[in-house]
Amino acid sequence: MVDQPPLHRSEEIEDLAHLTTEDINKPLVTNESKSQRALLLVDIQNDYFPNGKWTLHGMEAAADNAARLLAAARTAGDLVVHIRHEFPTADAPFFTPGSKGAEIHEKVQNREDEDVVLKNQVNSFRDTKLKEILDRNGIRDLVICGAMSHMCVDAVTRAANDFGYKCVLIHDACASRDLEFNGVQVPAEYAHAAFMAALGFAYAKLVSTEEFLRENKHA
Repeated sequence: MVDQPPLHRSEEIEDLAHLTTEDINKPLVTNESKSQRALLLVDIQNDYFPNGKWTLHGMEAAADNAARLLAAARTAGDLVVHIRHEFPTADAPFFTPGSKGAEIHEKVQNREDEDVVLKNQVNSFRDTKLKEILDRNGIRDLVICGAMSHMCVDAVTRAANDFGYKCVLIHDACASRDLEFNGVQVPAEYAHAAFMAALGFAYAKLVSTEEFLRENKHA
């Protein structure tokens, strides 16, 4: 039998020999330096704009502010999630399946690497993968904008807060429309203000686009 030379363990092997089970199971890449904030752009779609099937008051201005938020989020490396609504049937008053009106408006058009969540319900979390996307990316803070103030923006903000996310709602990047109840006419500005006031009371921090960008050094 031929004698084998003695084995010499390198410093690297010596280091590995001292690893604990906890060390071995640690992920090779951590999310510590990754942004924990996401921008949600809710239903900024063609039918809400002038000449669309369900025009909102102030939608153009809201979309302009949403576009500024989108540019800032991309620069900051924040997660961007576009929410897009389609009603399930062709006889819907707006956002009919496959229609031009249901497409995301060009002012906030998504990039190929950005998630687009298609929903059929008022609540963006219901029957969608929105929460899965947020949790997979380690998101804790949400910046919310879009339409309509009194419907889908309201619903997603309340649901997000209930799920434990810290919400910031950009009030001048949202839009509403004239409402009516029991013969009482509610102008869009009042509808928007009422829902913003309610959400700001317990569900989200309300700021303007300018305030948000200034606070986050994107102004």
